[in-house]
Amino acid sequence: MTLSFWRYTHLALALFSSLFLLLASVTGIILAVDAAQEKTLPYKTENFDTLTLEQTLPVLKKKYAEITELSVDYNQFVTLQAIDEDGNDINAYIDARTGKALGTPAKKSEFINWVTSLHRSLFLHETGRFFVGVISFLLLLIAISGFMMVLSRQRGIRNFFSKVIKEYFAQYYHVVFGRLALIPILIIALTGTYLSLERFHFFMGEEKEKPAKTEISAKAKTTSVFKTTLLSDVKKIEFPFTDDPEEYYIMELKNREIEVNQITGAVISEKLSPMTKQLAAFSLDLHTGRINGIWAIILAIACLNILFFIYSGFAITLKRRSSRIKNKFKAHESTFILLAGSENGSSFRFANAIQKQLIDHGHKAFLTELNRYSVYPKAEHILVFSSTHGLGDAPSNANKFVSLLKKQNQEQKIQFSVIGFGSKAYPDFCGFAIEIDKLLENQNWTERLLELQTVNDKSAVEFVNWVKLWSDKTGISLSTTPSVYNHVPKGLQKLMVLDKTPISETEHTFILTLRASARTKFSSGDLLAIYPADDSRERLYSIGNHTGNIQLVVKLHPNGLGSGFLNNLEPGNVIKARILKNPAFHLPKKASKVVFISNGTGIAPFLGMIEQNKTKKELHLYSGFRMETPTLSAYKKFAEIMMQKEHLTNFHVALSREAEHIYVMDLIKRDAPFFIDLLKEGGVIMICGSLAMQTDVETILSELCLTNGAKNLSEYKTNNQLLTDCY
Repeated sequence: MTLSFWRYTHLALALFSSLFLLLASVTGIILAVDAAQEKTLPYKTENFDTLTLEQTLPVLKKKYAEITELSVDYNQFVTLQAIDEDGNDINAYIDARTGKALGTPAKKSEFINWVTSLHRSLFLHETGRFFVGVISFLLLLIAISGFMMVLSRQRGIRNFFSKVIKEYFAQYYHVVFGRLALIPILIIALTGTYLSLERFHFFMGEEKEKPAKTEISAKAKTTSVFKTTLLSDVKKIEFPFTDDPEEYYIMELKNREIEVNQITGAVISEKLSPMTKQLAAFSLDLHTGRINGIWAIILAIACLNILFFIYSGFAITLKRRSSRIKNKFKAHESTFILLAGSENGSSFRFANAIQKQLIDHGHKAFLTELNRYSVYPKAEHILVFSSTHGLGDAPSNANKFVSLLKKQNQEQKIQFSVIGFGSKAYPDFCGFAIEIDKLLENQNWTERLLELQTVNDKSAVEFVNWVKLWSDKTGISLSTTPSVYNHVPKGLQKLMVLDKTPISETEHTFILTLRASARTKFSSGDLLAIYPADDSRERLYSIGNHTGNIQLVVKLHPNGLGSGFLNNLEPGNVIKARILKNPAFHLPKKASKVVFISNGTGIAPFLGMIEQNKTKKELHLYSGFRMETPTLSAYKKFAEIMMQKEHLTNFHVALSREAEHIYVMDLIKRDAPFFIDLLKEGGVIMICGSLAMQTDVETILSELCLTNGAKNLSEYKTNNQLLTDCY
């Protein structure tokens, strides 16, 4: 069955039963904690599990003048009803080895009784019990449908506990906690359902539920039950009124009821308990956790998880609904057709942002699901935004697209561009988007506008790379600010300013050092997003990890929103920001040789990577600056220390405003053989800084590749040997 079937089933069941599950979970937590608390009471007999009736009964008969009844509850507390030698009535927990009274049985508090009644029947008596049984069954179905969704997401039972890709808080922990709590929740639901069915005699007629008499074996008639029966197997013993051999013990054991000769211990009669009664008792033990304190706590945690699932499930649903399609123009009148495919709605968020901008530019744009593909008589551009599900499969709202595409040809030439969303943690990264791209390429009515572009982990930064390329090709200027494609930030963390270097007439670049909380994890190459105007306007800066602190290198621009805000900070100030993981620009683990190329502000992540080069990879740093400054002197001093530690091989500096007017591109041309050999040997080139510098560097490298018998530069890019992080 498709994921969408299980998803809609899961959602429908949750919607119908959420209020009642909320009540059942809260009361279940209280009752489970009460059951666990009972285990801490000091009424249990030492070595209880090894005591036989032969060891217990003589001691009790000797200590008490008359005994009426002995019972063992689910806590394995032994309760005795008797009369002592002074004629006093006794109703107490006792030590079964010595007969010593340990305490007096107390009734459940009115509060616990009230909670129990609410949990069992919602105060509606038998009608309520039936309704609670239905809710238990729905919980069982919810757990099963959730299990099937995780199986689909994780690609089978073998990967059930494999890593879950974290898209956002509610989604991630809904899956993680769901896997961990699956078995306890299934047990809660299954036992709750069975207890309700058993309550209404679903399994057999009432006349068949009475204990059935059985024939007594010859061995049972001659063997003393007192020697072979453990006290832990006993539920209740009714003692004979007199010493007359015709008066018997009546013992209720876990699976049968027997009459026993008080002299010989032989079984006189035996009635087996119905299997339904035994299953009901077992189900009640599992459902309530009354037999084991640890299991009771597990049940309480499972109920807490159900409460979290109610919250996170609705949060996921609302997040998907927030990405729903909103169209101003009809499909038949639109020149831009945006087709999206997504399991959780994230691709629609990006598509919505593009659609809105196209409309703001005066274009007619129509957005729909890939499964609603049709003929578009006025279309000039088709833009496809699609994620991938499972083993390179289509998302549920795109699984009909391939067949629709084959059936419906467009009547005019249309330019197309495909952008795929996925996670590189999966081997089939953007597999379905690749399939769509090839299919569209082979249509007789299509013209390729751009090569397939991909986005890892819904990165707004990577999406902006596609926006830049598309805008250049079409001449339609779309926003290249990542915040436009991100949600309004929430949960920003506080960072304290530790140090900031000054600026001067000749030094327009400053170094800012920030301290994050000890729990914050980040790597050189990640991005720091700040919101200087306390709105959705976002500014991104590449991070260097300097002795565990965040280090930024920032150029102060006149009237610059971000740089001006950061320059006004003083040591001790606290700002709110967030760290964006950027694994595509981390120091490559497998490459033995790496070249860093930067201008002044792009050097920050490279300084951090050099400092953390514990494995002593061969690192080469090429940086361009305008002139000699105190900041550059500090970089040179740092480079000397790192070269002494063998963390850096060499540091090449280009000064564009000094007498020789040398640029980074000149250094690359000078060392052309080194760069060509590096690419051929599998080395990596990383570029950080301005987009203008990136363009110039790539132009030079492309020329060098063509004139020196190397592969095309685009092939090295595809092989992740050219990594960029430029703005």
